[in-house]
Amino acid sequence: MRRAVWVMLALLALLGCQQEQERSIMPEDCELRAGDIVFRRGGSATSNVVLLADRSGQYSHVGIVVDSAGVMMVVHAVPGEPEYEGDLDRVKMEAPSRFFSSLNACKGEVCRAHDSIAARQAAAAALAFYQKGMLFDHDYDSEDTTQLYCTQLVIEAYRKAGIQLTGPPTHSYDLPLLKCTCWLPSDIYQSAEIYSVRFFE
Repeated sequence: MRRAVWVMLALLALLGCQQEQERSIMPEDCELRAGDIVFRRGGSATSNVVLLADRSGQYSHVGIVVDSAGVMMVVHAVPGEPEYEGDLDRVKMEAPSRFFSSLNACKGEVCRAHDSIAARQAAAAALAFYQKGMLFDHDYDSEDTTQLYCTQLVIEAYRKAGIQLTGPPTHSYDLPLLKCTCWLPSDIYQSAEIYSVRFFE
């Protein structure tokens, strides 16, 4: 049974995001603002595990746009994307074109908070997470804010800005290697506090 699941995930990865060469799927005229929440759908086995778990969602990863010395960047918490050999899984900051690289994404969307002031405050909180070098939380412990997983990072950044994007985590898993109750991308995507400004693939 376990082998069949992994075979299915491998097939999904092959079919999910096929690109001939690396490029950014984000249009050049896509305007980003600090605090924007960016979603992407990947084609890796990990991405497809998220999509299988998040049956009401269409995205496997999420980040937040920050203003880094006048340049819009994306802060996100992600496993398995080291910047150099020996790099730890951690909160990282990268250009939107890299976040939306066809190596990691086959479709994406930019959402924006109704409260622009809170959005900028959330962006500042996310930038602080990055500057502290916070590690990725492989235990997906939603009560532990010393390490963060992707959805938790965005939710915690907005919480610090006084905005509750969603309620308590409700997705529970009791697996041999993972026991947790966590948030998934759809929990943020369905928030009444944000609205969509651009979809692309």
